[in-house]
Amino acid sequence: MVDIETVRKWALAFDEVIELPHFDRTSFRVNKKIFVTLDVKNNRAVLKLSETDQSVFSAFDNSSIYPVPNKWGKHGATQVELKKVRKDLFKDALTSAYCQVAPGKLAEKYTLRRR
Repeated sequence: MVDIETVRKWALAFDEVIELPHFDRTSFRVNKKIFVTLDVKNNRAVLKLSETDQSVFSAFDNSSIYPVPNKWGKHGATQVELKKVRKDLFKDALTSAYCQVAPGKLAEKYTLRRR
């Protein structure tokens, strides 16, 4: 299980991330690109993953991480049930989402740490 404040803390720990509203949600952005949004009311996050990463993370636990059930889901938008997901799995998925949208030099810093 991951709580909202932990998501916020982890997202803001990446380089050059800002927190801004996105409609009725909170978004976290790097270089003006959203990599995660938070739906506080429903205790969910939506990550922007590559289609490959989306399928890998969903394969680990498709009850807590799965494609958003619409056209966005086919392009990497991945819903995460924060009450169900394991912390280590979510942290890895969050890092992948950040690296998906971050400029190369920033993303490289975090992909090297995971090897």
